[in-house]
Amino acid sequence: MSVLSGKKIVLGISGGIAAYKTATLVRLFIKAGAQVQVIMTPASKDFITPLTLSTLSKNPVYSTFYSEDTENELWNSHVEIGLWADLMIIAPATANTLSKMANGTCDNLLIATYLSAKCPVYFAPAMDLDMYKHSSTLASFKALQSFGNIMIPAENGELASGLSGEGRMAEPENIVSFIESEIENKLPLKGKTILITAGPTYEAIDPVRFIGNHSSGKMGFDLAKCAADLGASVILVSGPTHLKIAHNKIDVIPVITAQNMFDACQAVFKNVDVAIAAAAVADYRPKQVASQKIKKTDTNFTIELEKTKDILASLGEIKQNQFLIGFALETENEIENAKLKIQKKNLDLIVLNSLQDEGAGFGKATNKITFIDKNFKVEPMELKSKEDVANDILNKVIAHYYA
Repeated sequence: MSVLSGKKIVLGISGGIAAYKTATLVRLFIKAGAQVQVIMTPASKDFITPLTLSTLSKNPVYSTFYSEDTENELWNSHVEIGLWADLMIIAPATANTLSKMANGTCDNLLIATYLSAKCPVYFAPAMDLDMYKHSSTLASFKALQSFGNIMIPAENGELASGLSGEGRMAEPENIVSFIESEIENKLPLKGKTILITAGPTYEAIDPVRFIGNHSSGKMGFDLAKCAADLGASVILVSGPTHLKIAHNKIDVIPVITAQNMFDACQAVFKNVDVAIAAAAVADYRPKQVASQKIKKTDTNFTIELEKTKDILASLGEIKQNQFLIGFALETENEIENAKLKIQKKNLDLIVLNSLQDEGAGFGKATNKITFIDKNFKVEPMELKSKEDVANDILNKVIAHYYA
């Protein structure tokens, strides 16, 4: 999954021959999962049609401050568009448009939107060799970068004039890669590896029956996605669940039993920076597993159980510099029991769930948690979606490393 997935991108197109490449650029942004709003200068429509870009972006293309329909004149608010964007890119950025950006010459919708934008702004210069090296153009580059804008350098190659040299707009694939890399390098968890456990475990009674619980795995899967979106490499050890996740930074290790999960966690723990144990691991398993399906014969049936290995405690025992987070699902004496777990299992942080809280627990889209750290600082949180709870938990990880 690209870091551009879900991003809202304003693509500004100015009037240069390289504008024909923006059809491919729009397609690549859409393929990466982004939403794209195209704004064209009037001159750019000589090189590529608004219809082409509207079809590819699945959005109307704006070029003027108002759009005419059969009955009304509709105002195209540069302020709303600028505030909507997660990032803005001007490609191609001609010498004329760069000069207007640098000097605030606001004579078209594209420049007005640029001046209204609160998001990161990228620009991809495109012009002939002598224009690219002209002192006024170099001054525009310097000014725009001093404003915090990000330049995507032009490439060397054949130019429209027939000359060959610097000034050719970066190829669409290279523009997308540049932006993705630039975003990834700023993600707060880049370079960190996080182990997350999720879901239930199933402990066999016989070939068809098992002991399990109602965990859906959603909290762990939301944690994995959030961590990956923040730049971390994620190892997700998941018990049986219907949930699926596809992300190039998430490695899923499917397991069934508590022993499977124990072995998987032990194998990778020494190589991770953070471990978050969100799985609902069975505390007990049948001491003997029948090789054939047990027939219903006697009125009463007894299964002898034995304890499973405590995965979280075992990680706490071998912890070195890892930041270790556990979950506690309690029904009584919640705070006291959670504090005991912190001590017994050598945790840095525990995420407490209470089944007494409405909207929390297994199978819910929401969760209500309380953070308790190793110094026993208690921080209750409001009822939130599990996606927002995952973000709160990962913010604790970020604070640990960057406080």
